[in-house]
Amino acid sequence: MKRSIRSLLLSLRVLLLSAGPLALAVAAAVVLAFWWLNPNPPKRVVLATGPEQSAYAEFGQRYAQALARVGIELVLLPSEGARHNLELLRTGEADLGFVQGGSAPLALGDQQALVSLGSLFVEPVWVFYRAQAVRTRGGDALHPPVARIPELSGWRVGVGTAGSGVPELFSSILDANRLSDKRFTLSNADQTSATVAFLAGKLDALVFASAPESPMVQMLLQTPGVALLPFAQNEAYARRLGFLKPVVLPQGVVDLAANLPAHNVPLIATTTSLVARVDTHPAVVQLMAQTAVGLHGEAGWFSQAREFPNLANAQLPLAADAVRVLSGGSPWLQRYAPFWLANVVERMWLALGLIVALALPLSRIVPPLYTMRIRSRVYRWYAELRDIEDRADSAAPDGAGPAAQRLRGLVDELNALELKAAAMVVPLAYTDELYALRSHIQLVRKKLLLRQPIPDHPAPVPEPFVKT
Repeated sequence: MKRSIRSLLLSLRVLLLSAGPLALAVAAAVVLAFWWLNPNPPKRVVLATGPEQSAYAEFGQRYAQALARVGIELVLLPSEGARHNLELLRTGEADLGFVQGGSAPLALGDQQALVSLGSLFVEPVWVFYRAQAVRTRGGDALHPPVARIPELSGWRVGVGTAGSGVPELFSSILDANRLSDKRFTLSNADQTSATVAFLAGKLDALVFASAPESPMVQMLLQTPGVALLPFAQNEAYARRLGFLKPVVLPQGVVDLAANLPAHNVPLIATTTSLVARVDTHPAVVQLMAQTAVGLHGEAGWFSQAREFPNLANAQLPLAADAVRVLSGGSPWLQRYAPFWLANVVERMWLALGLIVALALPLSRIVPPLYTMRIRSRVYRWYAELRDIEDRADSAAPDGAGPAAQRLRGLVDELNALELKAAAMVVPLAYTDELYALRSHIQLVRKKLLLRQPIPDHPAPVPEPFVKT
């Protein structure tokens, strides 16, 4: 192998030995920070949605498709509705869920165990009734006289399952009207069964609290013989019940060609939030908030463009990662890098900065350590050279006696040492150290031969001293 290649390999080896401990320490610190911060989100997350054919189920499918694009499986857990979702979050069966304002009272521990990712959309309170039910009570089917909740007294009303949260919401509406639920025949059948019973005439009215994207709502709004109860006092309801807000179903928004509805319909609506357990991974919270901006940011029947999602009407503490997304948008690095890389950098930049800040001062010891290791390859022979010189000083000259033999042996040792020095490989930048060693070996040899000539080793002729 060429001496230049051996020199290069030696330089690399010494460099690795010098910088290796620092590199291992930095790598260990990075691994420890990665383990401690856990920047990568889990591959599987559970979202509590709602009944089949509900708006929650529809939105859940869209969230699942969005998270699948970054390699996260969003498992959709069907439920009875918002109240049931809250229970699933409390028990840990779900990581996230849709929760409707006013659907259930919050427990004491919810403020510490749950966080809100913001308000996603409004869910109007839809009270559908059959025109035939009005006719049988003496009304005019073409102009239904039902305009207020008290006028439903005595009717058979489907309010959904207890887990949907609608019974709790409807009970609050009845309390605001100073009505008892005993004045109604309430049915707690599920949404699909109640709709079938309603269309079959077994129920007089249905109460839904759902986004207009719900297939059931869409179907009932366009079903002949089904009327929608207006809430003319919607402003008053919003003042009395803080979780409600007044909204208006615009004329023709259901079907412009058929002009459905034929006039603006005042309604009341509750706000639905996306709620997560407090231990949900921050990257998942961020992804869900970003997806919410894309899914719910467009104009809808009851909202302007970019009105939702927002941070208003939060009944639970807001998640910090969701606040950053809804207030400032997605992190800039995610616009240019894959999600996994951007997420790792975002979660670990502070730890990485601290590691670099500590490693930079420590790295200053690497060059001196490298120099010391290279020079030690040369300097270690000086101990042997010094030992030879000390032994030569202790050997008294006695012609051809034992002392002369010892000096001859010392010269042989010097020759062997010089051969070792000649075979030694050092980087070019340190060749002067090697040549200095060889010149010092020659200097000691001259000293020995000047003290006593040895056969076969003529004494060197001293250089003349020239006075200047």
